[in-house]
Amino acid sequence: MISATSLFSPVEDDLSILTNNLKQLVGSRHPILQAAAEHLFSAGGKRIRPAIVLLVSKATLLNQELTPRHRRLAEITEMIHTASLVHDDVVDEAELRRKVPTVNNLYDNRIAVLAGDFLFAQSSWYLANLDNLEVVKLLSEVIKDFAEGEIQQGLNCFDTTVTLESYLEKSYYKTASLIANSAKAAGVLSDVSAEMAQALYAYGRHLGLAFQIVDDILDFTGSTDILGKPAGSDLISGNITAPALFAMETFPYLEKLIEREFSEDGDIEEALIMIKKSDGIERSRALAANHAKLSVKYLDGLASCPSTDVLIQLSDYVLSRMY
Repeated sequence: MISATSLFSPVEDDLSILTNNLKQLVGSRHPILQAAAEHLFSAGGKRIRPAIVLLVSKATLLNQELTPRHRRLAEITEMIHTASLVHDDVVDEAELRRKVPTVNNLYDNRIAVLAGDFLFAQSSWYLANLDNLEVVKLLSEVIKDFAEGEIQQGLNCFDTTVTLESYLEKSYYKTASLIANSAKAAGVLSDVSAEMAQALYAYGRHLGLAFQIVDDILDFTGSTDILGKPAGSDLISGNITAPALFAMETFPYLEKLIEREFSEDGDIEEALIMIKKSDGIERSRALAANHAKLSVKYLDGLASCPSTDVLIQLSDYVLSRMY
């Protein structure tokens, strides 16, 4: 499998600067927030979202240096992503993320909700200071989409009538929106044409969907060690993703188990066996591969350079996580 670290070599130094800046941006006036920021931004994430912003920035600026506004956009992107994770962990009652205790586990839900709110507010303030209305609109939409995705997921718990279209829509809200809109925003800051900005958005949208579908496959195929949570966690909590949606077509009885919320002994085990026996995982892999392949088509207009090469390779990286 390709490692994210080696892949991001064109922006490696920029990502180090970003991590240090993030800890300072959150501010040292609040000891708990400072501790939460230190904890969140040191927790060894792959920094895929800000890396994409930096790569798009370099690919569209060509031989010019990264501007402070492009760097700030990458920081805002990671801040928004982190805020959403903090809130996700509260909703999911998660104790660990990337094998590190979550903010709600370290402190409590109240502090975690406020820390997430603070990060969203802080990112909005820095966003407004970029003085670019189009970029403000793009990233504000992302914050709205996160809430929409969480609400949809909550309302559709254990709902076996969920369609593939509504699953992909929720995946867009929860994952692809940030990647798509921040990639487009980086292009906007580089003054690219409207067509190129739209192509960058489409690239991020398809890459983000592939990323989320792969995550949903790993929920069934990954080991607890890698996932940091038991296999099938999403399904157990009533979140029906692509592998289960496809598996229900082969095994209609799976619907019954989901509808009764796995209330009887052995229900979960039986459900997981059905998903593995069906072609659900295989079809989900094909769906992810299709979106990853589509994403690359939208990079045709970018000049050839090391950053563009990495943006293209990212589609393979996303798929390589499945194996």
